[in-house]
Amino acid sequence: MMPKLTGAGCSAAIALALLCGCTDVPAGTQPEAAKTKDSGTAEQASAENELFIYTVWPAFYAKEDIFEKQIGSWIRKKFPDIKVKHVHWDNPGRQYKDLIAAGTIPDIIMDNTRMNAYRYLIANDLQYDISPLVKKYNFDTGTLNPAYMAQLRSISPEGQLYGLPFTNSDFVLFYNKDIFDKFGVDYPKNGMTYDEFYELAKKLTRVEGEITYKGYSQNPGHYLNYNQLSLSPLSQAEDKANMRDPGWTKAVDNLRRFYEIPANQFDTVEKFPEGNIAMAVATVDRIATFHEQNKNLNFDIVSVPSFADAPNTSYQPNLYSMFITKQSAKKDLAFQVMASLLSEEHQTELSREGVIGPLQSRTVQEAFGQNLPQMRGRNTGAVFASRNAMPPAARAEGLLWYDVPLHNVFAPLIFKESKDSVTAVRMIEEQSTKAIQEMKAASK
Repeated sequence: MMPKLTGAGCSAAIALALLCGCTDVPAGTQPEAAKTKDSGTAEQASAENELFIYTVWPAFYAKEDIFEKQIGSWIRKKFPDIKVKHVHWDNPGRQYKDLIAAGTIPDIIMDNTRMNAYRYLIANDLQYDISPLVKKYNFDTGTLNPAYMAQLRSISPEGQLYGLPFTNSDFVLFYNKDIFDKFGVDYPKNGMTYDEFYELAKKLTRVEGEITYKGYSQNPGHYLNYNQLSLSPLSQAEDKANMRDPGWTKAVDNLRRFYEIPANQFDTVEKFPEGNIAMAVATVDRIATFHEQNKNLNFDIVSVPSFADAPNTSYQPNLYSMFITKQSAKKDLAFQVMASLLSEEHQTELSREGVIGPLQSRTVQEAFGQNLPQMRGRNTGAVFASRNAMPPAARAEGLLWYDVPLHNVFAPLIFKESKDSVTAVRMIEEQSTKAIQEMKAASK
């Protein structure tokens, strides 16, 4: 199936402005709310046939050739009468505040949903409920990943829909076949639990002379930020952190035991290509990266471990979405372009390049990685073997967003300071609440 789009078609495509910037958005600070109004400021900065797309995430859209390959060429083919001005986030000069100060509000913004939709889109009064456009063009959101849609709807306490999902940077478990063969251990399979992987990790963690084989590695920050238990570190009703749910201790203890296996201390999953790590959880794009770093590495992938009481459940979405701004004078065109990017035809093209999209289509999933020689022969079905955990519910309106430093639970509190799990979680909660109160006081 594919999203259905009917209604007046618009011809448009892309003559890309070669305006790109750097890669990431700094975390931590709350931007000043911009003094924007429903006034067509975007129109002032663009010609009648120009659509302004601003990309923040994915970071690789800083490279114009990647934007062109994944977005620009498609829009040019389907909408041949429309120019697209593309600007990528950069520091300094191309941040949200810079575009707003210049009166050049984009028509479409592409950004990380969990991290930036609330603290940038809403904080700067750029959000626009696209629900009327979904209805007007009979766009079927039911064909899209439900966890992705839930994350988008969780931005608004009233369930308004401010955008559509575009891509997800998801996780899989990598395993080194040679280490498994060396120690006579059966390869892992899709759908295994943390308990099962823990038993494998104990068997595969060995010290032989000067070589240490680590059984299991996973980034604790990613594990907690996108946790499979649908936990939020922020209070749903107040400007403070709230990590009192016993699920937080459960999640921390679950991963902690892996790093308490003698000789399996956490280092970094980035060392998987060196050949001494038996299993590592990392993002899907590492299939190509790890292969390039060590072409002799004999590895494959399976779905990530799941909790026994939440089987076949992977992480919450690490989602990049497309948002139409309140100030855009070209909302209909912007929506039609977004819907076209989510067509089965285009999503299949992206899937062949190893991009995980929101369309729940067998055709799209079976095409995954077909154009990438690094993925041939791999168990690419693992990418879609589990369902994403649902994100937490929306928080109350008007609350500050704060990126709780969940990675600090393990480093330094557990790894360096040997805190027990309950204490480590409580300390992060207290530190975060203090930081939120300081942000709130500064905003006044």
